[in-house]
Amino acid sequence: MGRIIATQYMSLDGVIQDPVGMEGSGLGDWTGPFSRGPTGDAFKHRELADANAMIYGRVTYDGFAAVWPLVNDPEGYAARINSLPKYVASRTLETVDWSNSSLIEGDLVDAARKIRASVDGDVLIFGSASIVHQLLPHGLVDELRLMVFPTILGRGTRLFPDGVAATLELAGNEQFDDGIVLLRYTTVQP
Repeated sequence: MGRIIATQYMSLDGVIQDPVGMEGSGLGDWTGPFSRGPTGDAFKHRELADANAMIYGRVTYDGFAAVWPLVNDPEGYAARINSLPKYVASRTLETVDWSNSSLIEGDLVDAARKIRASVDGDVLIFGSASIVHQLLPHGLVDELRLMVFPTILGRGTRLFPDGVAATLELAGNEQFDDGIVLLRYTTVQP
């Protein structure tokens, strides 16, 4: 059985929306002024190398599908992300064209349970706040990996909106360059 891992770039005030400024939110590229350094880069590469599938919401899928298929690095990050199975939750998309992508049919919570049961290894959720918001209350996010950037945005979609509650256990922490901190939490099932 797999583990669903939500891995997020997050501001100190909990915003995960549009970290590189591709979504037209007006937040700009709020991660751009910071460098996570070689250790942070290695973590992101290792995380993707260890993944066996991904779940996306429509907004994140649209942003990634517009970029990653065009990146030519046959042995690198783009090659890996392009090769992974990608499950896309959307009420508006009728087709998905990025390699190895499929639309989630029906209820997201039921689909996530099936994905977790069928994938051997890690299933990553990059961004996709709405997906995390729907899965976390059902105990379907096994781990949160929060790469916290030392900035306060004051607005934007937060990872934990009002009404979402969970008990977490610290699994690890690590400091990267420019004051970026990785916090890893596993969820404690009631």
